[in-house]
Amino acid sequence: MNTLTLLSLLITVSVSLSNVDHCHGGGDGGGHPSDGGFTVDLIHRDSPLSPLYNPTYGRSERIQNAFLRSVSRASRILKRAYVSAIDANISAITGEYIMRIGIGNPPVEVVGIADTGSDITWAQCQPCKNCYKQGALPFLKPNASSTYHVESCQSKACEALGNDRLACSAENVCKYGLRYGDGSYTNGDLGNDTFWIGSTPLKNVVFGCGHDTNGTFTEEASGIIGLGGGPLSIINQLKDTIQGKFSYCLVSALTKRSNATGKIHFGDHAVVSGPDVVSTPLKRNIPATYYYVVLEHVSVGKIKLPYKVNTTFMKKMGLDTENIIIDSGTTLTIVAQEFHDDLTAALSRVIGDETVPDPQGMFDFCYKDLDLSRVPTITFGFTGADVEFPRENVFIEVQKGVSCLTIVPSVGVGIIGNLLQQNLLVGFDLVNNKVSFRPTDCRNHN
Repeated sequence: MNTLTLLSLLITVSVSLSNVDHCHGGGDGGGHPSDGGFTVDLIHRDSPLSPLYNPTYGRSERIQNAFLRSVSRASRILKRAYVSAIDANISAITGEYIMRIGIGNPPVEVVGIADTGSDITWAQCQPCKNCYKQGALPFLKPNASSTYHVESCQSKACEALGNDRLACSAENVCKYGLRYGDGSYTNGDLGNDTFWIGSTPLKNVVFGCGHDTNGTFTEEASGIIGLGGGPLSIINQLKDTIQGKFSYCLVSALTKRSNATGKIHFGDHAVVSGPDVVSTPLKRNIPATYYYVVLEHVSVGKIKLPYKVNTTFMKKMGLDTENIIIDSGTTLTIVAQEFHDDLTAALSRVIGDETVPDPQGMFDFCYKDLDLSRVPTITFGFTGADVEFPRENVFIEVQKGVSCLTIVPSVGVGIIGNLLQQNLLVGFDLVNNKVSFRPTDCRNHN
């Protein structure tokens, strides 16, 4: 199966909430009193601004590394969505954005991998009997925080863990345990503490305090920040404060302006409006983590292709009409194999059939010296929303002179990756259950 490249971003806080009384209360941000919103910068992981930046990597190496990370992420998502047919190992590196926050009072900096495909936020805590190295980053010391409390086994938060809940301790402390397909794991106490965005406190945020954590986690991060749709995600814990709204705008991944940044917005700042906005219903399913929508057709120029899936397979997964996930942490877009054949046939009719193999053997539909003006307009027809994607999002130059299609085949539910979403403002409204899109130059978006 050919999947996925990855563009990863470092999240740094630029504007924060103020006067927040607790994590379910109101607040203000960005200098707008009581508007309940705040905004965060998004920096590409390969930017010189990122602590993950490796100046020795060339373009091809960055793409290859991103591809391998993305394969693991897509496999994890598809397995959690009950796709047992995929056998690839799943890396514990579950997201491709990094977010700087503070936890505790006084706050300790946590650099967590922000993941729209995870719900539980966790960080490594002392004492930690078996923890991975995290570079110069400090471990959390829950006993040193005046606002830290453990969750009891009878708490609603503990009940919300579901299958991630471990046996209760003799002291009635709720225990969590997460396992990843590559053998990585994190175990610890479920607690709550003050989270800090900039200098602003958000009280009583539930998270996992890991005392036994190891595996293939990256040393540049000290945990995971869950931004999915489940009950323990940061999005749902702050639901009253941010009115269930967040949006993001991603800059071109390999832009020559390497210091360009995108944005992620929460609350009132996340509203997507204007005459060119289109919206589609957001579908909820089990697990509640993922943001499902319905893809009805894809237009390749004037050629309209109905979207095909393996209905037997989808029903086995418990899915009805919802057939694709919008995910900011997966780079390439995954579609059903049954449809991918039709898509590449239509592209060949318009561009030409003189395709070439990918020298790295990762992609299966490539052209040499592709003139992007030959690429037809690609429009995804979601329920009630036709979204046109820029040509440069559809093909990426993986090696000098070789450009490959960023839409790849797989089985089961599809994934709209972040490469296709670049230079779109994408907004999620979990109260009204809709996703909105607006064409935007994300380099100049505030």
